[in-house]
Amino acid sequence: MKRVIVVPSRLNSTRLKEKPLLKLLGKPLIRWVVEGCLRTEERVVLATDSARVHEVVKDLPVEVRYTPPELPSGSDRVAHVVSNEDVELVINYQGDEPFVYGEDIEKLFLALKDYPVATLAVRDEHSYTDPNSVKVVLKRDGTALYFSRAPIPYRKESSELYPLKHVGIYAFRKEVLLEFTGMGRGELERLEALEQLRLLEAGYPIKVIITQNYYHGVDTQEDVELVEKELSARLFTKA
Repeated sequence: MKRVIVVPSRLNSTRLKEKPLLKLLGKPLIRWVVEGCLRTEERVVLATDSARVHEVVKDLPVEVRYTPPELPSGSDRVAHVVSNEDVELVINYQGDEPFVYGEDIEKLFLALKDYPVATLAVRDEHSYTDPNSVKVVLKRDGTALYFSRAPIPYRKESSELYPLKHVGIYAFRKEVLLEFTGMGRGELERLEALEQLRLLEAGYPIKVIITQNYYHGVDTQEDVELVEKELSARLFTKA
């Protein structure tokens, strides 16, 4: 089946100014993401509204598609790109997730054989009370029961599974992505400001793949410091 990774990247962000161009160890954030995705040897498309974002990856073998700046979300940018593309399976690899693992990409694509949507989660105790970290709880079949910024599940006892921090990387069957972005926002999505709740409210199962790999998105200055520390440690180890 034809498949693609699309990296949505909007220049203007609410919390970190011009986040895609933010330097991590001297390299723009968006370049870390694109380079990581290219190492998977999948087809990679950058969906952006800015020539400045394009400029910092123009020497890489990534396809670039310009998207309207008024699109409200990364998912809408990805849907805009693939709507007329001859692809069947799509990964939305958000442009603020600098850590990329080929084995997780493959697991996401494979999950689409049985599920319309798949995503990732990691066990992370530090995320439990942080509203910027989205938590997920699971059904017995490994699909999502609910996502929340609140500390879920409440734990009267210790758990070897929870808390699970959601990693905002999604795999879609193309037709489901287009259906998703064509829906109106639901009440839960509005309250939690989490677009994946639109899918749950509409009855779509979301397969959650639990990974042992390290993920940390960049939304705040504190995130920048944590991510730089991890990237630096990895570069030192390779050296």
